[in-house]
Amino acid sequence: MQEARLIAGSREGAPLTTRGDGYPPAAGTAARPLPWLAAVAAAFTVAQLVLVVPGLGLGWDETVYVSQVGPQAPAAFFSAPRARGISFLVAPVAALTPSVEALRVYLALLSGCGLFLALWVWRRLLPVPVLAIGGALFATLWVTVFYGPQAMPNLWVAYGALAAVGFFLRAARDLGDRWALPGLGAGVALAAVMRPTDAVWLALPLAVAAPLMRPARRRPLAVVAVLAAALVLGCAPWVVEAYAHYGGLPARLRRASEIQGHLGWYFAVDDHARALGGRTLCRPCDVPWRHPLAAVWFLALPLLVAGGVWAAARTRHRAPVVLAAVTGLVLAAPYLFTVGYAAPRFLLPAYALLALPVAQCLVRAARRRTAAALIAVAAVAHLAVQYRVLDGVADRVRRDSVTLGRVAAELRAQGVRPPCVVSGEDAIRVAFRAGCASRQPSGHDGSITPQGLAAMGLHRPVAVLVSDLGGIPPYARQWRVHRLPDLGHRTGLRGYLSPAATPTG
Repeated sequence: MQEARLIAGSREGAPLTTRGDGYPPAAGTAARPLPWLAAVAAAFTVAQLVLVVPGLGLGWDETVYVSQVGPQAPAAFFSAPRARGISFLVAPVAALTPSVEALRVYLALLSGCGLFLALWVWRRLLPVPVLAIGGALFATLWVTVFYGPQAMPNLWVAYGALAAVGFFLRAARDLGDRWALPGLGAGVALAAVMRPTDAVWLALPLAVAAPLMRPARRRPLAVVAVLAAALVLGCAPWVVEAYAHYGGLPARLRRASEIQGHLGWYFAVDDHARALGGRTLCRPCDVPWRHPLAAVWFLALPLLVAGGVWAAARTRHRAPVVLAAVTGLVLAAPYLFTVGYAAPRFLLPAYALLALPVAQCLVRAARRRTAAALIAVAAVAHLAVQYRVLDGVADRVRRDSVTLGRVAAELRAQGVRPPCVVSGEDAIRVAFRAGCASRQPSGHDGSITPQGLAAMGLHRPVAVLVSDLGGIPPYARQWRVHRLPDLGHRTGLRGYLSPAATPTG
């Protein structure tokens, strides 16, 4: 009888009024989550469209992903660590139009919907204020807004992780929730198709928790089976590609580790704190810490998460907050302690989950007037810092985009036109804008020998880009030289053009 009432109460729009699993219903279930969560998602989308989308060209990694499905240029070399999930996601737009603005708008709208749906999964698990504040905390980080409209996988791993943990908890709370297990599988599969290793770290704490959660412990094998099936399904393209192009799965894993600087024991917490000052990639991260204010929230995060767990222990929704905190910390650990460099986007899945216990902490503290006033002041200061950093990062990328367009235009005027090849410094982004293939004779993207590149230059236009930071390849020393606009810190940029490149006019 209790289980029947539980199942009936878990239907859409009906609050849980009784429980048969030992856990009381979540407070706030009678509130209306739709307008609050929709408002958070809409504000997140508008922020992207206004602050990030205008004039923002494709970054280096984005160019690799988009080139796999877009007709603008030949596909760039796809290195071992990458997965094709984000290419699948952008394909409906990238395959139809070369417009970067159209792609940005599409991803901004899609990421806003993704945030709403990931939070919506939790609507019967946590109070609406906790969900709305947690979503807002995550959505106002500069790194979240910046990567929302970008063709990068990390935000989508975050959504998959947030949804997966929510659906797992729903399966644990309600045996009659018919969406719980399929949703759990979909969340893990989404994370896996985007970044397979992240999905493994996501599944581990859920598999450990499965036998401990009631009533899920009556069916832990079903939960673990869903986790395993989702991992297999999501990782399948990456594994198949490993055997088709990388010499097998162990070889691809070894190569991926090499490209990431050989995974091992590192203490990269300070690297991530420095990177929050506006570095999209901090490698190596032996740089001065010039913007410590940008990392205040990062340093306070462990304390706020602990405060949220403590506050939840005194409420009816201890399990959701604790599992969100544990899973978020597990997702963060590999990037904090096994990778020897930092990129703020790596921790987006952890931030999405940790935002919930932080919100729980703030909601609890805000019951006191003095604490509420302090929280309001801190929130305003936090937003000011986040959007100042966001403006600086976006402005820098826009300037680079303009310069890259000028470099590509100069090369086209010098006869580097399809079918053409660009090699050397920042070749991937320049080649894509010029409609050329990008080929490198060495490094992570090594896909041709120097002899092969020299021979290719005899019958098709080839440009080798060199700045004051690098030397001239021996095979290009006799080629025609053309001075190009500087690319950021790459001063003295020039292109060595093969005999097949004939200037126009």
